[in-house]
Amino acid sequence: MLTLEEFRELREQPSDPQAEQELINSIEQVYFSADSFDIVKYELEKLPPVLNLQELEAYRDKLKQQQAAVSKKVADLILEKQPAYVKELERVTSLQTGLQLAAVICTNGRRHLNIAKEGFTQASLGLLANQRKRQLLIGLLKSLRTIKTLQRTDVRLSEMLEEEDYPGAIQLCLECQKAASTFKHYSCISELNSKLQDTLEQIEEQLDVALSKICKNFDINHYTKVQQAYRLLGKTQTAMDQLHMHFTQAIHNTVFQVVLGYVELCAGNTDTKFQKLQYKDLCTHVTPDSYIPCLADLCKALWEVMLSYYRTMEWHEKHDNEDTASASEGSNMIGTEETNFDRGYIKKKLEHGLTRIWQDVQLKVKTYLLGTDLSIFKYDDFIFVLDIISRLMQVGEEFCGSKSEVLQESIRKQSVNYFKNYHRTRLDELRMFLENETWELCPVKSNFSILQLHEFKFMEQSRSPSVSPSKQPVSTSSKTVTLFEQYCSGGNPFEIQANHKDEETEDVLASNGYESDEQEKSAYQEYDSDSDVPEELKRDYVDEQTGDVPVKSVSRETLKSRKKSDYSLNKVNAPILTNTTLNVIRLVGKYMQMMNILKPIAFDVIHFMSQLFDYYLYAIYTFFGRNDSLESTGLGLSSSRLRTTLNRIQESLIDLEVSADPTATLTAAEERKEKVPSPHLSHLVVLTSGDTLHGLAERVVATESLVFLAEQFEFLQPHLDAVMPAVKKPFLQQFYSQTVSTASELRKPIYWIVAGKALDYEQMLLLMANVKWDVKEIMSQHNIYVDALLKEFEQFNRRLNEVSKRVRIPLPVSNILWEHCIRLANRTIVEGYANVKKCSNEGRALMQLDFQQFLMKLEKLTDIRPIPDKEFVETYIKAYYLTENDMERWIKEHREYSTKQLTNLVNVCLGSHINKKARQKLLAAIDDIDRPKR
Repeated sequence: MLTLEEFRELREQPSDPQAEQELINSIEQVYFSADSFDIVKYELEKLPPVLNLQELEAYRDKLKQQQAAVSKKVADLILEKQPAYVKELERVTSLQTGLQLAAVICTNGRRHLNIAKEGFTQASLGLLANQRKRQLLIGLLKSLRTIKTLQRTDVRLSEMLEEEDYPGAIQLCLECQKAASTFKHYSCISELNSKLQDTLEQIEEQLDVALSKICKNFDINHYTKVQQAYRLLGKTQTAMDQLHMHFTQAIHNTVFQVVLGYVELCAGNTDTKFQKLQYKDLCTHVTPDSYIPCLADLCKALWEVMLSYYRTMEWHEKHDNEDTASASEGSNMIGTEETNFDRGYIKKKLEHGLTRIWQDVQLKVKTYLLGTDLSIFKYDDFIFVLDIISRLMQVGEEFCGSKSEVLQESIRKQSVNYFKNYHRTRLDELRMFLENETWELCPVKSNFSILQLHEFKFMEQSRSPSVSPSKQPVSTSSKTVTLFEQYCSGGNPFEIQANHKDEETEDVLASNGYESDEQEKSAYQEYDSDSDVPEELKRDYVDEQTGDVPVKSVSRETLKSRKKSDYSLNKVNAPILTNTTLNVIRLVGKYMQMMNILKPIAFDVIHFMSQLFDYYLYAIYTFFGRNDSLESTGLGLSSSRLRTTLNRIQESLIDLEVSADPTATLTAAEERKEKVPSPHLSHLVVLTSGDTLHGLAERVVATESLVFLAEQFEFLQPHLDAVMPAVKKPFLQQFYSQTVSTASELRKPIYWIVAGKALDYEQMLLLMANVKWDVKEIMSQHNIYVDALLKEFEQFNRRLNEVSKRVRIPLPVSNILWEHCIRLANRTIVEGYANVKKCSNEGRALMQLDFQQFLMKLEKLTDIRPIPDKEFVETYIKAYYLTENDMERWIKEHREYSTKQLTNLVNVCLGSHINKKARQKLLAAIDDIDRPKR
């Protein structure tokens, strides 16, 4: 270190700045290192092993020069900075003086503060400080409690979710998030905030699961909570979109699980993995035995889904009205507009969803129906399937106003095919029944009605066929109750009534002809007391075989004065029908069941029903009414309408070919498949015995059963007309006007055959031929042929009585029989008069006497008034007295007489008072009348 003196010497010595700088630059860098560097040690270590004095001195001089250059450089720098140093030193001195003054001021301040402390109330300031501290601690405690509550929020949220209090959970979560944002400066709260957000997302997930539960079992309280929760989240539109997705998924899952359950149940322990199959393929594995229960459960499950949707719409409609009322009282226009927008969106979404959901239901059920061939089912099972589908279509129509086109088209095709095959089989069975029918009376009760048959029970039920009428509530309003209104609070329209058939037992057959044991006993007691009544009449009124009893008590006077033609008074007024008739009626009921269930095939069903009636009518005519000689009588017994109907039936329904023609076209073969061979009367039915009036009992049973069948069709006409499509109504009207109404017209030709053989008309003509008509005096005694004819009528009356013991003969039938017999007798009398070769005026008076005697006796046997064809005979007799001009006009006006009868009238009876020329003129007029008939 240079001394001050050395320092001055260096300053005084001349210097070369450049040389000095070179010396400084030649100094080794190590000398500028840290202060801990040992220079002496460093220089000693540099000494060579062999020391050289001269080199050492030269090196020493070099170091001194370097030191001197550095020292001089330092000295120059110090001198250069000396003014600044002096100035800074002055500032330090001034600062020291200020610090000393500050120390004095502080000392004085402390002294004054100590005086203030001692002079002021120390306790008061302490209280203020403690109060402030207390307020701070209270705020801190509140914050700590809030933080503690926030920390426990997840537990409470879990409890509220378990309780399904979704609105409360969301409200709590939102409040916690708001509180967490207030205390976000705490590190623990920042973690809680993210946890609450996760919890809110979890609540939304559980809320979506809760929303999906609405699709199968709607609960108004549950759904209200869910909607309130979504409203708090501000996601009402999103909720509605999700709800429709859940309904679609619910339909798919529901039908799949129902069908899968039945398939697995029926498959047993097979290894087939049905769960992996598509729904369409799964439906093909349903067995026939489980098909109907599966279908019923399928529809019940789908009903629950649609009912939930229906109740969802009801909920929104109700709450929309409430919201509208509350919004009208509020003043928040912005919130009201948003609410109205959401409400409009939800309403449109729900209305659109109706059709979408129903289309999904239809497609699922259609897929199930196509999975099995319905032709394998029996009729009752097939009807049950149709019943279920019909109710499902009714549900769809009430659900969204849809006509169920998908289901209708699917079931219609299968129904028509099924029904064609079924109807063909039933026609063949009907032919077999008719050919084996002995036309015995089927004993039914007097109050028999087709509505008592199982097949017609559906007509008494105003609602679903599966509900017994006795179980239906009595409606106090005429308003129609929909299925959704009826089953909204519980139940299911597709429930299978297991005891339905047991409750609806049929009771239509009479027990041994009597409707009760008491009725049988009272009947015998009543008529045994009438001792004055002949036994024959008693047997007429109470017969052991038929068991018929009168409807009400009949006095002895009434029995004695009874007309012989009133054969219906001795029987209960029970319908006359056969087992075959009853089978046809049952078939009609079954057909109507199908038609009622599936209205789109109403025309096909009614067409087949008309064929049943047509075939029955044609069979009755073929068995009992076909007689070519009838029309030759000129009485026109078969009306043109009846002949047209029979020809139409024969052409359209009756297969007259014995075997198929191999050369026939395919179209002809198809047409023959639709036809039925003509039936043949059973050989057990005898129609040739005179004792039985040529099978009159069988004819009465057959004909009146046809009339009864026609009456039932007339009774059913309003129901058929109601379900018949408008474009097909002319067919129904034509069927009734041209076919059903002609059934009673068969009575005339059928009973004409009996009447034509009941009396011996030929014998009467022979007796009349033996009468001498050219007498000279007026006779007072009638001829014996009148007595013979009256005996024939008495015999006919007795036979009718005998037949009436087997079968009740209705009054219209007995009237027709008597009318036919009397008409034939009168025409036989005219024919006998027309065979007269010679006749005098006295003979013509005798004819009048005979005829008047015949009428007088006949009126005691029958109550038919007026006597049929009475004018026919009287006019013919009176024509004998006509003049030439009157006779010509009379001939032209009375064309009901035959040419022979008119010719005889001119030749024999008028020959006495007209000339030959006039006779020729009258014969020419007769020939002119007869010419068009040829």
